[in-house]
Amino acid sequence: MTSRPAIAAGAAAAVIVGASVPVTGLLQDYPLLTGQAMRYGLSAVVLLGWTFARGQRLPLPKLSDVPSLLALVAFGMLGFTGALLHAQRYAEPGFVAAMLGGTPVVLALASRRRSAVAVAGAGIVALGVVLLSGGGAWHGPGLLLAALAVAGEASFTLFAIGVVRRLGGVAVATWCCAIAAVSGAVLGTFLGGWRMPDPRQGLALVALAIVVTALAFGLWYFAVGRLGADRAGVLIGLMPVSGLLVSVLLGAQEFSALDLVGATVVAAGCAVGLSSARARPRAGTVETVPAP
Repeated sequence: MTSRPAIAAGAAAAVIVGASVPVTGLLQDYPLLTGQAMRYGLSAVVLLGWTFARGQRLPLPKLSDVPSLLALVAFGMLGFTGALLHAQRYAEPGFVAAMLGGTPVVLALASRRRSAVAVAGAGIVALGVVLLSGGGAWHGPGLLLAALAVAGEASFTLFAIGVVRRLGGVAVATWCCAIAAVSGAVLGTFLGGWRMPDPRQGLALVALAIVVTALAFGLWYFAVGRLGADRAGVLIGLMPVSGLLVSVLLGAQEFSALDLVGATVVAAGCAVGLSSARARPRAGTVETVPAP
C-alpha cells in the first residue's frame, strides 16, 4: 500500500498546526480551560457531522480503549497546552521550540518498530528545529515545563497508536475532542470561569476548532495509523517551518540565512526519516479523512 497519502496527510496536519500559532495568540488573555472546552466541543460536533454525512456510525471504544483515550486527552491535549503556555513564562520561545524539536526523536525511540533510518531522520529534524529557533534561554522551572510540553506532544501520538488502528483516526479525534470538551468545561468552571469571547477571540476559537483541531487531528491520526509513530513523527519538524513562514508573511519576523539552513535541514531529516516508509495496514474498515 502506498504511503504517499499518509505522508501528505501528516505534512498537511503539521503545516496547519504550525501556521496556527498567531491565531492561538489571540486567546492569550482568555480563560484557558473553558476556551479549550468550547474549541474541542465544536470540533467534536464537526467531526461527528462528518461521520454521519458519510453514512457511517461513530465506533464505540472498548473498555480497554478508555485508558488510552483519557491519557491522550489529559497529557497530549489539555496537559500539553497548559505546560506550553506556562513554559513560555519562564523560558524564551526559542528555547521551548528547540525542546519541542526533540519530539520526533522521542517518538522514534519509543516506537516498537523503530528503525535506525527513522531515528537518524528524527535527529536531523531536531537539529534543523534548533537552528530555526535559535536556542534561547530559560530560568526557574522553564526547563522542566518545556520537558513536560515535549512529553505531552509525544503523548498525543503514542497513546493514540493502538486506538487509531482499532477505531480509525476520525473516530479517535471525535472521542478525544468530546472528552476534552467535558473535562475542560468541568475544570474550567472552578478554574478560570466562563466568559463571553469578543469577536476576535470567537473567530479564533472557531478557526482552531474547525481547521486546527477537526481537520488537522483527523489528518494526523490518519498518517500515524498508516506510517507508525516513528516515521510520522519526523513530520512534526514542519510545524516550526510553517510557523516561521507565517510570521514572515505577517511581517512579524525577517527571514534570515540561518532560517533557510534550518528549514533545509528539517526537510532533509523528513526525507531521511520517511525514505523507507511503507503504509502499515490498519485493522478494521479503511476510512477517509476530511478533505482540506
